[in-house]
Amino acid sequence: MKTAIIGGGAAGFFLAVNLKEMLPEMEVDIFERSQRVLAKVAVSGGGRCNCTNSFRSVRDLSAVYPRGHRLMKRLFNVFSPQNAYRWFESHGVELVIQDDECVFPQAQSSQAIIDCFLSLAHRYHVRILKGRKVQSMADVSDYDFVAVTTGGSPSGAGLRWLSDLGHHIESPVPSLFSLRIDDSGLSSLQGIVVSNAIVHIPGTKLRAAGPLLITHWGVSGPAILKLSSYAARYLAVNGYQAALSVNWVALSEQETQTALYDMIVRQPQKQLSTYNPFGLSQRLWTILLHRALELRSQLRWVDVGKKNINRLVNVLVNDTCQIAGRAPFHDEFVTCGGVSLKSVNPSTLESRQVPHLYFAGEVLDVDGITGGFNFQAAWTTAYTVARAIQSAATL
Repeated sequence: MKTAIIGGGAAGFFLAVNLKEMLPEMEVDIFERSQRVLAKVAVSGGGRCNCTNSFRSVRDLSAVYPRGHRLMKRLFNVFSPQNAYRWFESHGVELVIQDDECVFPQAQSSQAIIDCFLSLAHRYHVRILKGRKVQSMADVSDYDFVAVTTGGSPSGAGLRWLSDLGHHIESPVPSLFSLRIDDSGLSSLQGIVVSNAIVHIPGTKLRAAGPLLITHWGVSGPAILKLSSYAARYLAVNGYQAALSVNWVALSEQETQTALYDMIVRQPQKQLSTYNPFGLSQRLWTILLHRALELRSQLRWVDVGKKNINRLVNVLVNDTCQIAGRAPFHDEFVTCGGVSLKSVNPSTLESRQVPHLYFAGEVLDVDGITGGFNFQAAWTTAYTVARAIQSAATL
């Protein structure tokens, strides 16, 4: 029996090697349209490959999978993050869990993952067919099983043949991107990192927290990337034009106000411009003071007054600017959208329209925030498909 895997990325290779381990007699071919396999794995995590997450701090999967969390909850009973961790270590890739619960190869190089996959594919005689673009089922008509693992398709062009087969396609839009902010005061602070900020889109429930990086074009960092994932469709519909509120101190208004009044008691003679209680960068603090108090930033804490305290609190916890677009380069690694989960059997990921056609990885309408969650979705869905093909092949 023969299986064709369309797409030589993370999900495709993981499916191939697991299927061969489950069913050694199965012939498995990977079709990759480009001349390079595992390209996204190579560059992910800054070349280190954040291959999964411990999930120890995850209380609700919807917080890390804006789309597909119910499916992932079901499939984690088949192949969990703990299973993924053990799988890589048992196949020679030692892993390490960082303080933020992100999991990387101990070698701190994505090449460890790539070498593992290529070595196993060679050992199990998986054929890797490069420069082979599949555009219809006719291209793989002599295979008993077909799995589509082509990843995201930002333009949607790579999904048309699947739509023609009757699958519902959730229109793809970018996810996990930085935001462009046209604000000269902010852009002058490029390189500054706020260790914990809260960002949200006013008038919605879309919010995220974490480190925030100020860049020459706007804002980035984990907080912004998470927000872009949660708000992927909202921002796309609105042409990437919306308000953005930043809480620079990640505190409530009451907590912020209390901290400022405490400064008046503890450091009454200090100038506002030279001393702040939140550990913010001096340059950022100066900009925020100017926004709140304009020329009154040279006041001593004892002379601030209630009205100025209220103005400063508002800027610190609700500093609003305008999103003017995505970052001025195409750095999105993840696409929101793809084959609708309504078009697949949730237990096997087999097509409801075409028997023995399966889907795994980002081609499905499943995507996660930054932190290793998208790779975990690739491992889990690929393993699920491998097991489903094994079961179907041995009936």
